[in-house]
Amino acid sequence: MNIAVERKASPPLWLLVLVTMSGTLAMHMFVPALPYSAAELHATVAQTQMTISMYIIGLAVGQLIYGPLSDSLGRRPALMLGLTLYLLGGITAALTTNLHMLVAARLVQALGGCAGLALGRAIVRDTSDSKTVVSRLALLNLMMMIGPGLAPILGSGIAATLGWRAIFWVLAGLGSIALISTWWLLPETGKPSGRFSGRIMLTDYKCLFSSVRFVGFALGGGMATTSIYAFIAAAPFIFVTELHRPLHEVGLYLGLMIAGMSLGNALTGRLIRSVPINRLMLGGNTLSVISALLLVAITVSGHLNLAAVLVLMFLFTCGLGLTSPSALTKSLSVNPHLTGSAAGLYGFLQMTAGAISTSFVSIGSDPALSAATVLLGAVTLAQLAFWVSLRQERIEVFEKR
Repeated sequence: MNIAVERKASPPLWLLVLVTMSGTLAMHMFVPALPYSAAELHATVAQTQMTISMYIIGLAVGQLIYGPLSDSLGRRPALMLGLTLYLLGGITAALTTNLHMLVAARLVQALGGCAGLALGRAIVRDTSDSKTVVSRLALLNLMMMIGPGLAPILGSGIAATLGWRAIFWVLAGLGSIALISTWWLLPETGKPSGRFSGRIMLTDYKCLFSSVRFVGFALGGGMATTSIYAFIAAAPFIFVTELHRPLHEVGLYLGLMIAGMSLGNALTGRLIRSVPINRLMLGGNTLSVISALLLVAITVSGHLNLAAVLVLMFLFTCGLGLTSPSALTKSLSVNPHLTGSAAGLYGFLQMTAGAISTSFVSIGSDPALSAATVLLGAVTLAQLAFWVSLRQERIEVFEKR
């Protein structure tokens, strides 16, 4: 009875969206401002790209800390700590006078922003039952896609009119709103154990890594949902060099892919009422596998064209939108006592899979073939991981009878 009451004490969804997308918003919004900051700080664009690389590292590694921290001390204090770091990092970045300070400030900002990325999902899991958790995570993912999708456009406009430092003031303002709203509106949704140490954190992760179910769902979800980074990295070369489209159209094509993922998230919220979560996860990833396979086929056969790429990538990302909330839900449900740790580790694996996919796309002389091959390999491995986890799940259910 107590569990049911605690799950009804849910914070407003807009707050969860705000804290969850803060981390990725800060990454995408600053990208168009790199040339402006490089000129003012007397650095090359390549040197200022360190602010993006360091941010991604902080975003990935930090999630490994906040998950166990929230399981031990509670979601609320862990999130408030992260948002405070996010706010301080943003202010420092806005006031910086040299590149080294900017890189350090971005690292602090990332280490703060990743708290919302990990804990927003954990809070949704805490406050949802088995019938609503997938649809709520899908809605959270849907809202998260809109923010980062518009972030480069917003960042470009701010940098061009108010200067690149104004981007960090805007992010600091959003961080302030998120911090105050969290303090005012967020109840404690977890069941903190009150104990935290490096040894406990390693024990928690050892427990998760020893679970075939968790590893399969987390690796599968990570590979499936961030494999798209490979195509995004290769997109300018594919559309401009191979398909001879103007550079300004690339953003529109990438926006279409975000629309595909958003559609998949929206469909998940409706289909979960009548379709079993396992079937939804496998079905969505199967759509991605088929789309990637066809993309490889038309590339190898020499029939690559704009319409085919856009249609297949729309279907591919739609499949990701169906798969992501289901895989995340299955991962967070493996051990209810380690929901925060599971969310942090899932986020870390996502970022790692995305980084590996992006590095592989540079192999070979044909960007389209490299990207399509990476996509196919990632979602195929994800499908295998899902099958292994579901098989283990059936075995564990049978043994309990």
